[in-house]
Amino acid sequence: MKIGIIGAGHMGSAFARRLAAADHELALTARDLDEAREVATKVGGKVRAVPQAEVAEGTDALILAVPYQQAADALRAVRHTDGKAVVDITNPLKPDMSGLLVGHTTSAAEEIQRAVPGAKVVKAFNTVFAQILGTPPSGGEGANGHPKVQVFYAGDDAGAKDTVRRLIESAAFEAVDAGPLANARYLEPLGMLNIWFGHVAGRGTGNAPRWVPA
Repeated sequence: MKIGIIGAGHMGSAFARRLAAADHELALTARDLDEAREVATKVGGKVRAVPQAEVAEGTDALILAVPYQQAADALRAVRHTDGKAVVDITNPLKPDMSGLLVGHTTSAAEEIQRAVPGAKVVKAFNTVFAQILGTPPSGGEGANGHPKVQVFYAGDDAGAKDTVRRLIESAAFEAVDAGPLANARYLEPLGMLNIWFGHVAGRGTGNAPRWVPA
């Protein structure tokens, strides 16, 4: 697949490493294009840095890997987003990380969809830390009693959801359909809880929530 990644920070660079290892063709951008170039050079393979306006051109999907407060503006700065599957990975954290800016009656994903109505937003990857995401899969992942990390995804467009499902599975994660985009209202608090466990409760960033049968 051809994937555009908006953002070259911890999550954006982690996506670049993981997806490059899965042999995807990647276009990477950031507000500071030199930052994107540096990440592209380090990752190598089929990764190239491009200006922000051009990151969607010729791609099958976009990954929005910037903080929530920057997400809508970052997506508006990109050309050709109409009809494009856009993966929103954000958790709408307060600046002090004490909670969420929005929730219950809306979500970050829904607000981004309203801001850029032509895009087809799919919530995904917001419960996966960069440490997990940026580690290319090994032969033992999903084997030897170690289950694959689950990635929950939610959206309203069936075609966009199918694109995101294939992207998740290509990166050696287990894709779990979490329903319509409005269910991002539940996924984002789950992401906040995951952050609390990882950074406040001291469980570290090598963990992720998993839905298992009783």
